[in-house]
Parts: sequence; C-alpha cells; structure tokens
Amino acid sequence: MKQRKYCVVLGASGGIGEAISRSLASAGWSLFLHCHENTEQAALLLTELSRAFPESDFRVVQADFRASDGAEKLAEQVRDVGAIVAANGQSMLKLLTETTAEDMDGLWKVHVQNPARFIGLISSQLRTFEQSYVVMIGSVWGNTGAAGEVMYSAVKGAQHAFVKAYAKEAAYSGMRVNAVAPGWIETRMNADIPLDERQMIIDEIPLMRPGTPEHVAEAVNFLLSGKADYITGEIMKVNGGWYI
Repeated sequence: MKQRKYCVVLGASGGIGEAISRSLASAGWSLFLHCHENTEQAALLLTELSRAFPESDFRVVQADFRASDGAEKLAEQVRDVGAIVAANGQSMLKLLTETTAEDMDGLWKVHVQNPARFIGLISSQLRTFEQSYVVMIGSVWGNTGAAGEVMYSAVKGAQHAFVKAYAKEAAYSGMRVNAVAPGWIETRMNADIPLDERQMIIDEIPLMRPGTPEHVAEAVNFLLSGKADYITGEIMKVNGGWYI
C-alpha cells in the first residue's frame, strides 16, 4: 500500500491559506489544515474539500503559534508530512516608536520561531520522501521594507533569509525550500482599508490591479508540483510588478 503524503498548511483558515488549500487539494494532496482561533472557518473548509475530493484525506489541526510551544503542539498532531506551506501570520501597522516588546515577540514567534521550529521537528518526516517541499509565504515588505510596518517587514525579511539558508542545509535530503512573496493581495485582512488609500497603492502597481489569493496559491502549487524541482532557495515575487 502506497504511503499517503500530506501537506501541512499553516494558517489554512486565512484568505491566502484557504486558496492554497483548495489549489493543493485539486492537485491531489491530502492536507492538515492548521488554524488557531478560526476553527469554524477551518471546519467549513474541511467540509468543502472532503466533498470535492473524497479520495484525499483532510484534517483540521489547531495550535497557537503565539505560544512558545506552538510548534511542538502542532508536531504532535501530524504524520506522513511531505510538504509544509507556512501561510500563517499577523499584520502590524505601527510606527517603531509605538511597537512594544510584546508586539515584537509575538511577530517573531508567529512568523519565524514557531514555523522554523515546526519545520525542524517535522524534518525527519519530510526526509522519508524522495522529494519534499517547504514554502514560506513571505511578503513584498520582506524584500523592500515598509514605513509604518517596520517590525512586520523585519520578520518577513527573516523568513526570506531562513529560506535561503535552509535550502542549502536541506538540499542533500531532497528537500526544496522556497518562498512566495506576495504584493497587494485582496483578502479579508485588508478589506477595511479606505478606498482612497487602496487606489493610491493600485496606482503604483504596473499591472494596475491587486492580486488575488488564487495568484499566490497557484505559485505555491507550482513549487509543489514536481515541475519546479530544480528550484530551491528562491523568493518568488507575486506582486504585479510593484517591486522588481
């Protein structure tokens, strides 16, 4: 009997995480759908995917990545992991002078410490497959930085640096480690931004439109498809030309 291979989608209940989960499910992946507080949304996604793709297996797993032991709690709940997509995160619109030590600690744990720790804990499972994959969802701000989002930019830059370093360390075991760095993506998270501010941003994007979660999801799907197996350590920009 062939071993079933799962992908863990961190932050599966978010807008980008949901789109990634749908895209990977359509490609035949079984999924562990990670969430923290939004269990109802995760349960709805589980039902949707189970009905659409009955030949695959989908499970909701819960862990708080703001806690120091979040990675350990999640690692206890998964098995046969052949891929990890870190789409979890939290935004922070604050000047550096207004950012507290607690804010910084929370951002670090959610975006860097717990995802990296989880990948380390699960690496033995990833190595059981001839090809395995890690994809971090970074950000345009990890490439260029944003005023008013200094610490968010810092942790996204740390994610990009992690990808470049871990890609070299894990390559010997057949693991491909990459990131997707989205630009302006229309999600529930930024739905409350005023129209005039939204238009100012769109005017800066050469393709003159925001991206969708599906644009990010298809980039992730490509990296996990086997068609990108000579790509590792790459930060793939999905930003409409906003930052080149």
